[in-house]
Amino acid sequence: MDDNGRVLHLRLISPAARTDEVTTVLEECPGITNIVVLPGAAREPKGDVLLCDAARESANEVLSRLRWLKDEGSIAVEQVDLALSKAADDAVEEAPGEPDDAVVWEELSQKVQADSRMTWAFLAFLAIATQIAGIGILQNSPILIVGAMVLGPEFGAVAAICFGLLHRQWRLIAGSFKTLVLGFMVAIAITYACALVSVWLGWIDLGNLTRNEEVQFIVKPDRWSFIVALLAGAAGVLSVTAGKSSALVGVFISVTTVPAAGYVAVALALADWPEVAGSVSQLAVNILGMVIAGTATLLIQRKFWPRVGRRSSL
Repeated sequence: MDDNGRVLHLRLISPAARTDEVTTVLEECPGITNIVVLPGAAREPKGDVLLCDAARESANEVLSRLRWLKDEGSIAVEQVDLALSKAADDAVEEAPGEPDDAVVWEELSQKVQADSRMTWAFLAFLAIATQIAGIGILQNSPILIVGAMVLGPEFGAVAAICFGLLHRQWRLIAGSFKTLVLGFMVAIAITYACALVSVWLGWIDLGNLTRNEEVQFIVKPDRWSFIVALLAGAAGVLSVTAGKSSALVGVFISVTTVPAAGYVAVALALADWPEVAGSVSQLAVNILGMVIAGTATLLIQRKFWPRVGRRSSL
């Protein structure tokens, strides 16, 4: 059976005195199979090693009931790409709901925190994407602009804000917002400097902005901009929680955050203030729409997914 993420593999380290308790939890939870107990196998931390496979839909219940192992032992979870096992097939069928609908909240928490950190890689990708967008704007090239949209890494921080709002994790919200703001400021500053040099060299002038009718949507936010941002925010969160990377690429292409930042930088270098205001508004509208829709999507998944699971298991 090609599971492609439907089955997760758990490696647990438990204090010897509590191994029976852990084993009981694994045996009681639906969708758990291939349970293996290796007494005394763990050296750091010391304890027993327990291995098992879990249907993705069952992961939240197991992790919730064994949360104490985080302090007293260890929990590691990895995705199983292929499981040739009737027991694994039966476990997936036994678990409530559908694997693609299941959100493993601990996994999502770690992912959004990692994706929202201010790193050199994040700054580099965002700066490069913004410069490509700026060149695409000056060259009136939608292809370059789409390429810049795909390259931009900013949705990770947006998803982290949505997750933080859902769980009221104010530190995560503040850190992710800081990453977004500083990231775009650095990217715009670098692109502005490059555009300013181009102005001094006589490579570009105000006419480059007045002749780019094909990319004017970047600086003309309207009701459709907000609607697209809402749809992209919902689709982006769904693609992250379901592990659908191809769908996430579509989200990147849908919203004009990076192109708007590129337009800000170029318009600043050419001192075209009305265009600066329009592109800043477009950037703000897109981020606001994605945050609203992304948070609402996570709220729906948390509130209604368990109910759907219980009904489907009856």
